Amino acid sequence: MTDQDTRVPFMLKNKPSMVSIGWVVLVIAALSTLAWQWLNTRHKFNEIELSLSQKLEQYQAINKQSLALAKQAEERSTQANMRTIVLEQKLAESRDQQEALQTLYTQLAESRESTAVAEVEQLLNIASQQLQLSGNVKSALLALQAAHKRLEPLELPRAIQLRETLSLEIENLQEIPQIDIVSMSSQLSYLSELCAKLPLISESQPTLNAKAAAENPTRQAKTTLQKLVNNIWDDIKNLVTVERINKPEPPLLAVDQSFYLRENLKLRLLTARVALLQHDEATYKADLDSVKNWLREYFDTKHPDTIKAFILLNKLTSNNISIELPRLSESFAAVNRYKLTLEENN
Repeated sequence: MTDQDTRVPFMLKNKPSMVSIGWVVLVIAALSTLAWQWLNTRHKFNEIELSLSQKLEQYQAINKQSLALAKQAEERSTQANMRTIVLEQKLAESRDQQEALQTLYTQLAESRESTAVAEVEQLLNIASQQLQLSGNVKSALLALQAAHKRLEPLELPRAIQLRETLSLEIENLQEIPQIDIVSMSSQLSYLSELCAKLPLISESQPTLNAKAAAENPTRQAKTTLQKLVNNIWDDIKNLVTVERINKPEPPLLAVDQSFYLRENLKLRLLTARVALLQHDEATYKADLDSVKNWLREYFDTKHPDTIKAFILLNKLTSNNISIELPRLSESFAAVNRYKLTLEENN
């Protein structure tokens, strides 16, 4: 075998080795690439893992804070629930108290209304008594006005209706002519005292003249002789009495009869006062006319006190005391209706 023959297989053997080397290089390059990629991926995984661990730590910290906040919120919620329960209890107690107060207020209002109606009824009775028994319009007006004022705090339809009825009664009383009963009664009382000391016709006029002469101060300055002469002259004058004969003799009354006459005058004036209070005009004027006739018949009509008595009698007789007074029936009916309404509501 020649040298050429031996070189060819050697060359043939070297060629596969280059390919192998190329493959080896490629494999090595591939492995290097894979190693680099693995390292790179591992590095990224490490970074991601580190980031995830950091974020997990953050999440855990946030979770702890959230848990703490949740616990605080739960505690606050528990406290709020407890406060809510306490508030509900207090609200329930407040409602109970409010209901009790409302019930008490209703009872007080009903009691107050009942008391007001009872007071109004009492004032109406007083006004009716003043009108029917004594005819005192002023006192009746005061009683009705007090009843009207007593109903002012009650802002209820039925109370307002009753106040309107009372207002009509007050207007009716205000339209009645006013008679000064007190003044006329005092004048009758004065007249009774005056008649008790009026001089009678049967009383001796010379005796009165002698008393007047004795009280004259000019005679006290005269001498004893002049006094004696004057006394004799007075006796001579008393022996002669000048009287008119064209008139009947004045009635002569004994002492006890004059007493009874004056007492009858007082009695007539007293019945006139009673008739005045009752507005009985016929009896009132009849009594005053009787007093006038007795004064003309038995008393000295020229005496100043008698003249004063006649003037006062004429003044009292000229007054009209006959007044038709209302009976307040509408007000009493309204009060009775009010009371029935209160009883029905109870």
